Amino acid sequence: MGTSALLKAAGIGLGDEVVVPAYGNVELAEAVVSVGALPVFADIDPDTYCLDGDAVTAAIGPHTAAIVAVRRFGGAAGLDRVREVGVGKGLLVLQEPDREGAAVERGEVEERRAQAAYLTARLRGVDTPVDSEGHTYEQYVVRVPGNGRPDRDAFARAVRAKGVRCSVPVKTPVHRLPEYRRDLQLPATERAADETLALHIGGLGRRDLQRVVSACNALGGLLVPAF
Repeated sequence: MGTSALLKAAGIGLGDEVVVPAYGNVELAEAVVSVGALPVFADIDPDTYCLDGDAVTAAIGPHTAAIVAVRRFGGAAGLDRVREVGVGKGLLVLQEPDREGAAVERGEVEERRAQAAYLTARLRGVDTPVDSEGHTYEQYVVRVPGNGRPDRDAFARAVRAKGVRCSVPVKTPVHRLPEYRRDLQLPATERAADETLALHIGGLGRRDLQRVVSACNALGGLLVPAF
């Protein structure tokens, strides 16, 4: 059953507010609007990219009826705290599966975790993912810090030129899209949208991973702009 069906079945509709992340897919906000409710965007934890419990607490108001939390990139750290907040306030708490990847077999999860551990131990100049129990690494997401401005896109172009597959996981936070624009300050969300880059590691062997490390480390993480 989809999010909109679950919200509707719970009696959530016109006049209600539903707390959702702005870092991720627009489909959650669309599901909330489809039942007549208003999506309220909360900030994320910068390490996990999942909703932050304190931010959720701050976003709850007198009309809040539900919270929709999402696993991000195969990790769900911190979502227990979000559930505790919601249940403590008597709210419906839904947990959406990570939409970036499909369910995988245990052996594939172990392989991904091994690949992630290899990269995390060797990558320099980028911020590697924070590991957590049960993380399946459906995407291996690093941060490319800026030099006063984001340089993630230049970094992505440079490593692609060296044969490394990568993509920007979230290009625009939902609260910055025209149809959902809000005058909100969600610093962790906006910084993540500017800095994150998913390195595609599925199906890569050791030699391929070495090429990824070599390409990334050769750039030093930061691309200093020429003046």
